[in-house]
Amino acid sequence: MAAFAAADREKLPLADGVLFVGSSTIRMWRNLAQDFRQVPVVINRGFGGSTMADCDHFARDLVTRYRPKHVLVYAGENDLAEGRTPQQVLASFANFARVVRGELPNAQISYISIKPSPSRAAFLPQVREANALVGAYVRTLGNADYIDIFTPMLTTDGKLRPELFLADQLHMNDAGYVLWQSVIARHIAMPAATISPIEVAAGMQRAQFSSPR
Repeated sequence: MAAFAAADREKLPLADGVLFVGSSTIRMWRNLAQDFRQVPVVINRGFGGSTMADCDHFARDLVTRYRPKHVLVYAGENDLAEGRTPQQVLASFANFARVVRGELPNAQISYISIKPSPSRAAFLPQVREANALVGAYVRTLGNADYIDIFTPMLTTDGKLRPELFLADQLHMNDAGYVLWQSVIARHIAMPAATISPIEVAAGMQRAQFSSPR
């Protein structure tokens, strides 16, 4: 929080941006702004070890104070690893969404599904349940969407893809982030006039490279 406050004192992000919040998967996305460079303002407010409960607790400090037009949250994986239930993940997200929607009624809210990390394979049943619960809830909200990155991170026969992860088999490598960018870009409104044919072709190539075997 102190690091975010210091960054804001140096240069406060402009309003109406696209804000990513969540755990170390977001924090470690080093090329986040470059990967969505067509968007004028991209804000990274990921912090290591965070849970959906943390994102809910700090929603005003990490999200609404920046007045973004689109909020994307990746959290819940650490909640399950710490022993919380899928229902508790849903409750934390629902309250997070209420806070964001209460202060930013026109903001789009996107929930990025919990990923299938090989090091946490034992939690896959809870991951599937939490994703299903949050996905169903998101469909009841207006101006909100559920971004499924769980399915693309499995092979066509449903097996884990360790090649998308670092040695710890928890955090993603560059190939994992290429896949995420190709999926998430479809859910972010980008000014069409700023996207060149070369960039469109490059995006298609990245998506083809990242498609599950």
